[in-house]
Amino acid sequence: MNILLVHAHPESTSVTRHLAETASEVLTAQGHHVMQSDLYGMGWKAVFDGQDFPKRANHDRLSFIEESGHAFSGGNQTPDVEEEQRKLQTADALILVFPLWWFSMPAIMKGWIDRVWAFGLAYGYQGAGNTWRYGEGGFAGKRALLAVSVGGPEKDYSPRGINGPLEQLLFPITHGTLFFPGMQVLPTFAVYGSANIETDQIAETTDNWKNRLERLFDDEPIPFRPQNGGDYPDRHVLADHVAPGVTGLAAHIANTVPRD
Repeated sequence: MNILLVHAHPESTSVTRHLAETASEVLTAQGHHVMQSDLYGMGWKAVFDGQDFPKRANHDRLSFIEESGHAFSGGNQTPDVEEEQRKLQTADALILVFPLWWFSMPAIMKGWIDRVWAFGLAYGYQGAGNTWRYGEGGFAGKRALLAVSVGGPEKDYSPRGINGPLEQLLFPITHGTLFFPGMQVLPTFAVYGSANIETDQIAETTDNWKNRLERLFDDEPIPFRPQNGGDYPDRHVLADHVAPGVTGLAAHIANTVPRD
């Protein structure tokens, strides 16, 4: 299998870098072909702006949707974006490894998403607007996994923890960025207390990470509800009979049950 490993941390001794290096070693040993994008090492341009469109469709007004679609369909994207899309399109699985900074991914990785997720590929698929999204689209058939190093203790991210549950904090990434264009998203691998992690904890974390990697193509994905599976009759809002009494993010996960 082809696997794209994208990681973002400038420090070579960080937990993030350790997870990325371990993933490369384990997956390669399993016989997979691992492609890497070390965003800090690449000096990745994080800002999505007019420079991303060498041949503008409209010189009077910058519409990112219009210009992204024009550049992607016409083969007029910048070389760095084209190369990342090439790797992504050949990948059977995408692994994003990053530290949790202000409840999300680092800006450089968000910039990778902004620039690589082109109109016509990740959204607006086949020129059909929002017809093919949330379970279908340009990345359908691919698996995705987040490996996140979290500075604080796990209890801060527990169901009633002060920071909120990690899976809810990452919902914009797992459900929005990854499931939206069709990827099957696996439960997140998290390393808590990474800011002061001890040697014995690193060893345990490494073993747990290796076990997750070995099941990359076997583990069940998060059961997000697909747009075109019948739960959203108008492709926008859940039907009344689906997860009655459940609202918010949890309603879009199929195994959620209402609480008393």
